[in-house]
Amino acid sequence: MVWNHDLNQKGWEMYLNGDNGGDGVSQYVAAARSEDLTGLPFTYTCVGQLDPFRDETLQYVTRLCQAGVDVEFHLYPGCYHAFESFVPTAAISQRAATEYVEATKYVLNRDATVHLL
Repeated sequence: MVWNHDLNQKGWEMYLNGDNGGDGVSQYVAAARSEDLTGLPFTYTCVGQLDPFRDETLQYVTRLCQAGVDVEFHLYPGCYHAFESFVPTAAISQRAATEYVEATKYVLNRDATVHLL
């Protein structure tokens, strides 16, 4: 595995200056900690089926949907964390990269269209 639980904990410790898991962590730093996700912007996310973040990503996507947030989500079968970076020529990696770009174009065009209406 490329990424695991221990590396994830170390990453949060560095990002939050040692306050990971603490009550003082703002929802703006870790949106999944927010009790109410209503009003968040369009969210695109994806995860590999073998990624250690899979379950928390699925839970977050479910909560976003329940809060009425527009969500596009992709689960890549058989893929591990950062698969698209390690095997960029694989068909599934190329598909993922294309979908990142398409999601970005969608939200930029969507926002422009909404403002025009």
